[in-house]
Amino acid sequence: MTAAEAGEHAERFARLSAEIESAVLGKREMVRLALVAMLSEGHVLLEDVPGVGKTTLARAIAAATDGEWQRIQFTPDLLPSDVTGAPVYNQDTREFQFHPGPVFSNVVIADEINRASPKAQSALLEVMEERRVTVDGRRHPVPRPFLVVATQNPVEMDGTYRLPEAQLDRFLVRLSMGYPDTESELAIMRGDRLTDTEDLKTVVDAAQLAEMSAAARRVHIHDAIYSYALGIAHTTRDHEEIHVGVSPRATAALMRALRMYVLSEGRHYATPEDVKALAVPVWAHRLVLAAGSAVSGRTPGEVLADIVDRAPTPQPVRLGGE
Repeated sequence: MTAAEAGEHAERFARLSAEIESAVLGKREMVRLALVAMLSEGHVLLEDVPGVGKTTLARAIAAATDGEWQRIQFTPDLLPSDVTGAPVYNQDTREFQFHPGPVFSNVVIADEINRASPKAQSALLEVMEERRVTVDGRRHPVPRPFLVVATQNPVEMDGTYRLPEAQLDRFLVRLSMGYPDTESELAIMRGDRLTDTEDLKTVVDAAQLAEMSAAARRVHIHDAIYSYALGIAHTTRDHEEIHVGVSPRATAALMRALRMYVLSEGRHYATPEDVKALAVPVWAHRLVLAAGSAVSGRTPGEVLADIVDRAPTPQPVRLGGE
């Protein structure tokens, strides 16, 4: 990939991000990481308190990419067929015909995923991994692009079903929107700079998104960057504060996200700083802390950030001067 080509894709990414940010004020990095996840064929877990823009972010992504979106409200009585769809008997043809569920959309909002039963959760997570629904031996692929934005409310945990670590591993990134800064919240209160998601313009279509995803696969990653990321991963597997470190699937996921993250900045090569920027959002939710660390109040993100800070950083001379 040439620098000029990387710059063209970065400009397209910037226009898409800016359009979404007009509806989601003050969350530039969250918008960027969500788009990186979508273009890397990954999914997003948003864990935050109500009312900070989780649903708005998902709807804005769908609007700016000319995609369809649907929301699934995860409740204790939700059935797997309510997520994936089910065969419906047609009296005219006297045959069962598949009726697609809400997962057959470009952006699927799984609202409060931890409130549904494990069986309903598994139905969604299977589609996230396979990108298709199999009913009566027939495969039904979901549209492309396909992004699941699942939300969790960390405050009201009564009557919820915690996602197991193996299922958390299906999400490329876990993000926390957080409260907006003072200027952005004042703009939201006044409503003078906030664009409704219904009024957003389509910036890129499915074909252009596919071009960007394909281009990201040609981003250069030096062997020293691979070794640097792998060294951090190995440290999580032998760390005294961590019971279960990151898996090989997690290291591969980081590389997918890394390529798209680099391209969004208009570069055709990765640096150690890119790894540092993505390590926590891509890996922290995949870690299981040891009992002592969990009791002390340490979070996986804090432990991982310490590991990244202490990891020896490759020097430019070792990267061939790139």
